[in-house]
Amino acid sequence: MRGVPSQNLPPALTAPRTRALALCALPVLALFAVAAFVPLPFTLESPGDTADTLGAYNGSNPVIRISGTPQRETTGQLRVVTVEATNPGQRNTLWDSLSAWADPKRAVVPTEEVYPESDSGKADEATQQQMTQSQDSATLAALNYLHLSPEQVKVEIDLGRIGGPSGGQMLALGIVDKIAGNGRGGDLTGGRNVAGTGTVDADGRVGQVGGIPLKTQAARAAGATVFLLPRSECAQGKVNTPDGLQLVPVDTLADSIAALGALDGGGAVPHC
Repeated sequence: MRGVPSQNLPPALTAPRTRALALCALPVLALFAVAAFVPLPFTLESPGDTADTLGAYNGSNPVIRISGTPQRETTGQLRVVTVEATNPGQRNTLWDSLSAWADPKRAVVPTEEVYPESDSGKADEATQQQMTQSQDSATLAALNYLHLSPEQVKVEIDLGRIGGPSGGQMLALGIVDKIAGNGRGGDLTGGRNVAGTGTVDADGRVGQVGGIPLKTQAARAAGATVFLLPRSECAQGKVNTPDGLQLVPVDTLADSIAALGALDGGGAVPHC
């Protein structure tokens, strides 16, 4: 027996073509509904903590402790900045990712780029190992710049839960400032709140790190007015740069020290 169209429905809704389109739309809607809640292999990032290398992390131990040579009293701040990322075991849905993608203060990154180790324990271990290597390189870079021997001068660094390699440049600057300042009796910072990012090797070369647009947000939120970054990441630095934050590109630790001196003395300062 053939069905009889309902007398209560408009003819357009009972036409064969309309019914076919409605039936085809159902799987598409179901697909979107599933995609909205199925975990995706992306990590969500946002501006993270900052730490003043000239001060104490979370008000506890000094970030930098030096023995074997006199230390100076310093003013201003030299801030390490970080990016906060969702845990490696967390899977974010399509809605989570779309929301973060539309927010200039958040980023969506493939999880494998953030956490090469899928196991959270191994990921934490790798991050801490990177920080240890970064601290060692920062110490050597600073002592080499000052022509001091690591056998006579010992540096201890405590950044609490902060990990990864990107704090190297700011740690090296903190060591230099605590020992020698600007070399003329003043501070490297000139009393400013300076933040920055970049790896540093024992020869003082500053390397790129990623996450710059989020790090500039973290820096400004912490009150920084100057941001030191690897020259190769200037383009990233100019993405959503917060008002009141001056970007200063550098290639080496010596560049950073020279730029800070120029800021203090009214000289020409590199810019992105």
